[in-house]
Amino acid sequence: MADVHLPPTLPPLFAGLPRRLDLDAASVGEALDSLDARWPGLRGRLCDGAELRPHIRVFVDGERASLDTPVAPDARLDVIAAISGG
Repeated sequence: MADVHLPPTLPPLFAGLPRRLDLDAASVGEALDSLDARWPGLRGRLCDGAELRPHIRVFVDGERASLDTPVAPDARLDVIAAISGG
């Protein structure tokens, strides 16, 4: 199972969503679909249609990833949300 780490901005929006969880998925997109099945609307916070939103970065084992990036069973998947301000 992949070790999935989510940004601190998501759990307050989705009841019961942990910051870290184990998940079976063959790709980043499949992982987000799986999360969305459990917490409806989550994928929409991270994706705009078939692509990641501009302020969202996903890394698989430290390498920048896209929705079609494969996720090995022992991979670490990090979802990072950019924070802006002035």
